[in-house]
Amino acid sequence: MKLIAGLGNPGAKYRETLHNIGFEVVDELARRHGVRFESAPAEALIAKVRKPGDTLEQGILLVKPLTFMNVSGRAVGELQRYFRIDVDELLVIVDDINLP
Repeated sequence: MKLIAGLGNPGAKYRETLHNIGFEVVDELARRHGVRFESAPAEALIAKVRKPGDTLEQGILLVKPLTFMNVSGRAVGELQRYFRIDVDELLVIVDDINLP
């Protein structure tokens, strides 16, 4: 299974801001695949994307942490461990990043 986490901040104050581009990306992926977000075994919403005949292990887990960005790793990490997803199967979508 692969995990795609779209980061953002909860609440109306941040809705439709560039800071929430991660939420918008996973929302669009969910829309394109016809899946809906539901509660998760962590502080997050999840949507499971699978092709017909795929097992859960062959699917993609879309994640929207319900925490603020600076602590979103906690929710993503909990889901990564819960679903036993390797770190190389994890993609995090954010509005900005600093790379050396």
